[in-house]
Amino acid sequence: MRLHLITVGEPKLAYARAGWDEYEKRLRRYHKVQVTRVSGKTQAAESEAVARAAGKAPMILLDPRGQQFTSEQLAQYLDTQALGGHGELALAIGGPDGHTEPLRQQAHHLWSLSRLTLPHDLAMLVMTEALYRAATISAGEPYHRG
Repeated sequence: MRLHLITVGEPKLAYARAGWDEYEKRLRRYHKVQVTRVSGKTQAAESEAVARAAGKAPMILLDPRGQQFTSEQLAQYLDTQALGGHGELALAIGGPDGHTEPLRQQAHHLWSLSRLTLPHDLAMLVMTEALYRAATISAGEPYHRG
């Protein structure tokens, strides 16, 4: 399956950039990965850029209102999407103010990483690690030992 990772901005802190790069590289062993960095001067402009980047792919927005998954549940969700004929999923992290309500309404799914508020850089890192972990679970590999 193709995973299109869309972020408003990019990781700025060294630890987050290194982590993103590492887990993106690892994730590419299991999925075709496309990364798109968007920007905008307002929350509305950012959300419009996310929607344009996603195109016709089902959008999964990272949002505090969304569903939380265990690693196993995320693996199952992604497997179900792939089996359901979705050849591509667009996963999007918004800017500091999150996504607009119209974009949320267009989303295929809302995914919450945590009930905690995470800094933007950390959220990007956690998302890529979670996707990698889910891929290894689906592949039956021993990375996940939970």
